Amino acid sequence: MVVVSEIAPDLFRLSIHVPEFDLQFNHFLVRDAEPLLFHAGLKGMFPALRDAVASLIDPTQLRHIAWSHFEADEIGGLNHWLELAPLAQPVCTLVGKLVSVDDFALRPARGMAAGDVLSTGRYHFRFHRTPHLPHGWDAGLLFEESRRTLFCSDLFHQFGDVADVTSSDLIGPARQAMQQMQSGPLADTMPYTSRSAGLLQGLAALQPQTLAVMHGSSFTGSSEQMLIDLAGVIEEGFEGG
Repeated sequence: MVVVSEIAPDLFRLSIHVPEFDLQFNHFLVRDAEPLLFHAGLKGMFPALRDAVASLIDPTQLRHIAWSHFEADEIGGLNHWLELAPLAQPVCTLVGKLVSVDDFALRPARGMAAGDVLSTGRYHFRFHRTPHLPHGWDAGLLFEESRRTLFCSDLFHQFGDVADVTSSDLIGPARQAMQQMQSGPLADTMPYTSRSAGLLQGLAALQPQTLAVMHGSSFTGSSEQMLIDLAGVIEEGFEGG
């Protein structure tokens, strides 16, 4: 079942909880003149996600399908969406486009470079390159500048079938999740590099008011300090493994 909730004006969270992992997989639809879907989802989730999107817009009118990095839960269903929406274009980092996506996808991707802006109409998403944050060298994030929404991908990962949005601090749940992963086969899932703290400080300087989180509750409120503190959580988790 897909749980649909509006976490900010025209921003919808489409959440599927998978009990086997006790983990939510969240996808975000921006309803605008040129609708944007952030996270294409796993292939097997496509029928349910398609129906959820259809409850909000005509899914054939999707224009942008974006994600952070090349990974099944972010990109697995991409070609299904491209078949459904003939005008939709994949949107990813330039690195992702060159090394993975243009070979995988039915249509060439728009490769975003630092500072590039994607406009959907009323909303404008500035691209921020974040290599190895949260995962691969192709990672990057989008920040919507008018409503101050940051699409976080796997940052602030939490387990459980949790609330759609919270104003409570996410550091505790994120630390607990990282400790849990470090004790199993997903150890070292999020690397800590010499650039991690600086990248997170740069994201904090954007002063996001909404964090659209892929796994777990999204956040509304002042998030600057949480983004700064997250560097320590990642460092603890990675070095502790």
